[in-house]
Amino acid sequence: MTDDTPRLPEGYEISTDPDRLDVDRVHRWLATDAYWAKGRPREKQEQAIAGSLNFGVYDTVSGEQVAYARIITDRATFAWLCDVYVDRSVRGKNIGTALVGAVRDQLEPYGLRRIMLATADAHGVYAKLGFEPLAQPDIWMALVFE
Repeated sequence: MTDDTPRLPEGYEISTDPDRLDVDRVHRWLATDAYWAKGRPREKQEQAIAGSLNFGVYDTVSGEQVAYARIITDRATFAWLCDVYVDRSVRGKNIGTALVGAVRDQLEPYGLRRIMLATADAHGVYAKLGFEPLAQPDIWMALVFE
């Protein structure tokens, strides 16, 4: 953890242990309340989890999962941060910022060239952690299968 990494509030912890993930909860959050994943089938969510590095934030007393983030990476040059979600009941407690800071810090030793993400409404959260708009958006392309 770097000096500028936001800390979780007392009573919460971050884990990358895939056995701790509440897959039912993660799927419900994303498929019903996340604009980028609404309607995502459970099978697709399970495939995404299996192929990714997953972070959960948990209440240390109840063990209940309260936040989630997923990273797709080759652990050498590139990472894509996606599916960042904080339960509505704990928003405003700095949990999301602390979670993304922990992701950034865990990926730092790999010497990645960049960590990418897309957001429609949380630019300020990510900017606090060093994320910036693309300097040359005109060189980026996407192949979309929707």
